[in-house]
Formats: sequence, C-alpha cells, structure tokens
Amino acid sequence: MDQENVKYEEFRVDGEALITKIKEIIHEGNVRRIIIKDDRGTTYIEVPLTFGVVGALLLPVWAAIGAIAALAANFTIVVEKTDR
Repeated sequence: MDQENVKYEEFRVDGEALITKIKEIIHEGNVRRIIIKDDRGTTYIEVPLTFGVVGALLLPVWAAIGAIAALAANFTIVVEKTDR
C-alpha cells in the first residue's frame, strides 16, 4: 500500500479574511482536511475534504464558517495536504 506524504500548513487570518483564504486553499487542490481554530487554539470546525467534494455539498460548510467568522477576530487555519 502506498504511504501518503502528509504535510500541515498554518495560516493566521482575521474574521473578515477567513472565507476568502479557505476558498484560495481549496482552489490550490490536494487538501485533505481544513481545521479552523481561534487564537487560543480552540477548534471551531474541522472539515474533511475528499476528492470531488465541491460546489453545493460545501454550502452548509460555508454558512457555518461565515457564522464562525463573526465570533472572533483572529483565526488559525490548519491545512492537511497530501503529495499526490
């Protein structure tokens, strides 16, 4: 079985830039999971992204992220990527 090379990246953004940055990250591709945390490290949402999950399937996620963005000023986006 092939072992996947998993990498993690972190981005710090304010509430207004949260959705824009997540859209950019998803557009880059090879993203397996996105985790959104506040500046204290509390996880607000963890979104697993499988290949092909786009569009209408993400609408409830966008709504949740928009609501989260109103809760705090600063967030950390943790991105789990694979080298495929």
